[in-house]
Amino acid sequence: MNIPVVAFVGRPNVGKSKLFNRIIGHEKAIVSEEAGTTRDRHFALAEWNGRKFWLVDTGGLREDSSLPMDLEIRRQVQQAIEEADLLLMVADAQVGVHPSDARVVELLRKSGKPFMVVANKVDDPRETDYFEFYRLAAGEPFPVSAANGKNSGDLLDAIVARIPDATGDENAEALRVAVVGRPNTGKSSFINRLLGEDRLVVSDVAGTTRDSIDTPFTYHGQDIIFVDTAGLRRQSKMDDGIEFYSSLRTRRAIDRSDICLLVIDAMEGLHNQDLKIANLAWEQGRALIVIVNKWDLKEKDDKTSAKFEKEAGEKAPFLKYVPFIFTSALTGQRVTKVLDLILEVNAERHKRISTSQVNDALQDIIGRRQPPQAAGFEIKLNYGTQVETAPPTILIFGNNPDLLQEHYVRYLHNCFREVWGFTGNPLRLTFKRKSGGGSRE
Repeated sequence: MNIPVVAFVGRPNVGKSKLFNRIIGHEKAIVSEEAGTTRDRHFALAEWNGRKFWLVDTGGLREDSSLPMDLEIRRQVQQAIEEADLLLMVADAQVGVHPSDARVVELLRKSGKPFMVVANKVDDPRETDYFEFYRLAAGEPFPVSAANGKNSGDLLDAIVARIPDATGDENAEALRVAVVGRPNTGKSSFINRLLGEDRLVVSDVAGTTRDSIDTPFTYHGQDIIFVDTAGLRRQSKMDDGIEFYSSLRTRRAIDRSDICLLVIDAMEGLHNQDLKIANLAWEQGRALIVIVNKWDLKEKDDKTSAKFEKEAGEKAPFLKYVPFIFTSALTGQRVTKVLDLILEVNAERHKRISTSQVNDALQDIIGRRQPPQAAGFEIKLNYGTQVETAPPTILIFGNNPDLLQEHYVRYLHNCFREVWGFTGNPLRLTFKRKSGGGSRE
């Protein structure tokens, strides 16, 4: 799913971050009375009336400043303009039209992107004259108060009326595979080796790939679209606006994918950031394959790969269900085997188990170990059925599902895995009270 992007732009201290926080519902962006507090970019997935969109906060644009920080913010704002489907030019209604507001509007007009003028700090429309913003000749100004939430719902209505619908991919039958990972792990080199030609720019400089690049491919009759993404850095290290938008594009690529290939540098091992990226894909319900690249450079014996997988599973238990493949984009070692593995994991993703099989397995699992009582209540699990694929989801009915302890849920999960595998895919178990009412995931 390709989710639209909405970005705030404007001069410093007009309340962009406060408005951002008001919309997303919590204090994610740093808000301060000091002008220019927002330096790094912030983004969040917002939803209104069933419409999802990425909301992006940007730093304040200063006029004619040659300070490095201000030049960097200007570059970041330009990135926001290029990335966004809708731009919100935020102005301060308490101050009125500022010369900088007119120059920001002119910048947006030249971009050709749709935009709205949002007059912030209109705490009481009867006491604040925001109509002078008509002087900007940029359409009707939209009054709002980030401080007390005045008209914030109406603003959201206006936003979703102007953004494009979240779209599916043109080739609906194609299998979308996002190649993700930290910078400089060899993602582009890996795809180039896999496809047999240099379609993507490769450089020794970390983070060469700034955008997400779609590359179609057909294997054994299956159309596959590979998406090579910029590496996800830790947020604290994203001191470059381009890196920030690379991170946003990576997350959007994961959202649009069916399977994620997480590329890890064998020489550096599994970092916390690798685990965060893997967890992000897993939580989004995407299938996952771990590619340990540059394996040719690693000193190893016949137990090294098994040890690598074991240690990964200890750091993140869900990785025990994820296939690992140890490759070298440089030499081509095992690279083509990834294609077969993609098809196998995709088959597991769409595997459907009959209701009778689910119930036979459930009764066998319960027979080996009954659900423990909780607070004196007997817990019975009556029957189950698979309700979804991609990712596979099993719904289990019982009398008191809310009282099931986490360790028993893990037991059920592990037992179902033993029977059917669902290799490389999240397996979701949901629970519902048999007589209606009350459910648990």
